[in-house]
Amino acid sequence: MVFDTDIFIAVQRGSGKAADLITTAERRCISIFTYMEFVHGSLDRKQLKGNRDFLKDLEFETLPLTENIGHRASIYVEQFSLSHSMRAGDAIVAATAAEHGLALVSGNARHFRQIPDLELKVLRI
Repeated sequence: MVFDTDIFIAVQRGSGKAADLITTAERRCISIFTYMEFVHGSLDRKQLKGNRDFLKDLEFETLPLTENIGHRASIYVEQFSLSHSMRAGDAIVAATAAEHGLALVSGNARHFRQIPDLELKVLRI
């Protein structure tokens, strides 16, 4: 599974549902964009270390931005930016999951539900 940043935020806010989903996932992945977004949200060095340790301790695999992912993300933006306000970051996260044939887990269905080749698992937090 590829996890969206909002799932990590839910864990930090005490969501047992999100934590259980992460700990029981057979494969835990994030896009490089999610990694950057998660560490960028750190308020200080202590939180930055905690965020990085969280990813390391749970053995998250950070999936790189490849040419194919970039191409697919650009198509998503072209197709869905006007009709669904698709943002570049969301397009990269979705394209990462789709290119790897993995489900995307997010609490934000409206960001991703329009993408036909994406397996989306919505976590109601």
